[in-house]
Amino acid sequence: MAESLTIRRPDDWHLHFRDGATMRAVVPHTARQFARAIVMPNLVPPVTTSALAAAYRERIVDAVPVGVDFTPLMTAYLTDQSDADDLAAGFADGVLTAVKLYPAGATTNSAQGVTDIANVMGVLERMAEIGMPLCVHGEVTQADIDIFDREAVFIDRVMQPLVARLPELKIIFEHITTRQAAEFVDASGPNIAATITPQHLHINRNAMLVGGIRPHMYCLPVAKREEHRLALRKAATSGSTKYFLGTDSAPHHKHTKETDCGCAGIFNAPYALESYVTVFDEEGALARFEAFASLNGPRFYGLPANESMITLEKAPVEVPATVGGGEAEIVPFHAGETLSWRLAS
Repeated sequence: MAESLTIRRPDDWHLHFRDGATMRAVVPHTARQFARAIVMPNLVPPVTTSALAAAYRERIVDAVPVGVDFTPLMTAYLTDQSDADDLAAGFADGVLTAVKLYPAGATTNSAQGVTDIANVMGVLERMAEIGMPLCVHGEVTQADIDIFDREAVFIDRVMQPLVARLPELKIIFEHITTRQAAEFVDASGPNIAATITPQHLHINRNAMLVGGIRPHMYCLPVAKREEHRLALRKAATSGSTKYFLGTDSAPHHKHTKETDCGCAGIFNAPYALESYVTVFDEEGALARFEAFASLNGPRFYGLPANESMITLEKAPVEVPATVGGGEAEIVPFHAGETLSWRLAS
């Protein structure tokens, strides 16, 4: 049995930093492990233009510890009023790496998201022309659709028609949570890929609801049945180049989770790699971890893989009950647990 694993330094292809004191507190956790990260734009107000993305990038860079090599890759928040020329210019200038599609009302700070895919078709056509990737939060938001079915319905109503209309558009189906999503990605062409979070590899919906409501296990898209968790583990460890690491790490302060209307999001950044590699070890797929963590994402985005290396070793690491979050404490994923792998160097 392998006692250590040396791989190219990974990237995180989906996470949230927030802003202000919270951002300054959480950026070092990601920079400790990852060389680059796709940063989500759902601030208040959202990052909707190239200029706002450039300013946000500078704030993130200022929060990176001295001597640490880390590059934030910025996204713009797609709205019904997005300017295709501005987004294309930001992509050409290297300010923007991708655009993020939030269906309006789907998750945290998504109220200004897209109300109908038809409203942004001109922007998406322009993105397809220039090779600019689209990151998609794949859920419908209609009140009559059960929350556990919203991803599967989104595939039928939005994803399949969009791919049929714009097969050349590069789409990342982010934080997939269902067997149907994995089947859709597997059956699609080379321009469709997906990220998978550590929490959706570790937990099913019982983690939120059995033995009492556990708000720190609540995220969106919400964890599903065990059959879906098993399908995601199979997809992530399959060796398919269509799947890659994207934590969807989402910091919320402890008191905003433990309330009568708790925030959606799991903060997994402090021990993300340790969490992921534990899954690959359990599945007997350590030989495939480098591709998932370090190679598939850059390949899909058209970026070079990182040259530097990291080493993970089979050794216990205790996850604390809370970590600093700027204005208040944050409860991390795996709080109070002992993971069996740690980042050694």
